[in-house]
Amino acid sequence: MKRPTAKTRLLLTFALPLAVAGGLAITANALSERASASAPPAAATHLAATMPTAPVLVELYQSEGCSSCPPAEAYLNSIVDRPNVIALAFEVTYWDYLGWKDTFASPAYTQRQRDFAAHSATHEVVTPQFWINGQRSVAGANSRAVEAAIAVVRPLAPVPTVSVNGVTISKAAALARPATVWLVRYDPRVIQVPIKAGENTGRTLPHRNLVQELTRLGTWNGAATQFAFAPATGGLQSAVFLQDGRGGAVLSAASGSMQGRVAMR
Repeated sequence: MKRPTAKTRLLLTFALPLAVAGGLAITANALSERASASAPPAAATHLAATMPTAPVLVELYQSEGCSSCPPAEAYLNSIVDRPNVIALAFEVTYWDYLGWKDTFASPAYTQRQRDFAAHSATHEVVTPQFWINGQRSVAGANSRAVEAAIAVVRPLAPVPTVSVNGVTISKAAALARPATVWLVRYDPRVIQVPIKAGENTGRTLPHRNLVQELTRLGTWNGAATQFAFAPATGGLQSAVFLQDGRGGAVLSAASGSMQGRVAMR
């Protein structure tokens, strides 16, 4: 197969296992700067009018082996300290075969991106790709489209209260189906990674808010709920978000670093 170009690249969602094995990645020259939306679950939309202001979860799916990703990461790095945003970088595995094994990639992060794609209208999996509250997708380093998505998404469940060793979720109207409660550990510091092979050979990539752990805590069905977890170590921080199933809309999110900066219940 031909080596992918520096332009944004499109993978067919269900061809990813083949791509990991050195198989079929499809280059999409016309894909850059395109956004798609995934509608919030109808069962939860009635909650939106009563929810307090909550940070928007911005997830970037990227690879150190993708030459299209650094501009998108530079934008993500520029918004990590914004009080109305939880910006997280997820490193994926499916470009490892190009010659550079991504330092922080995980199959779990690759699967999360695929789950989002399975629920979207386009079924696209790209690098770089932003998902905003699991409701809107932006392909490429299109900061204007990401900003537009941040401006319109709304929480659909109570804002979690995240402490050092646990999370509390308030009572709300019962959902049609339980929401999944996820715990993320991420590193807020700048991590400089020298790239010694592949498309980004010779570059040093600055990462911020790199996800280093993704854990399913349980489910929330509308009742007041608490989950305990071990305190983060090694300088990592914790974020918690509620999601409508695998790849569905993110109903609400909060970070332990945001205590006092957003309205919590």
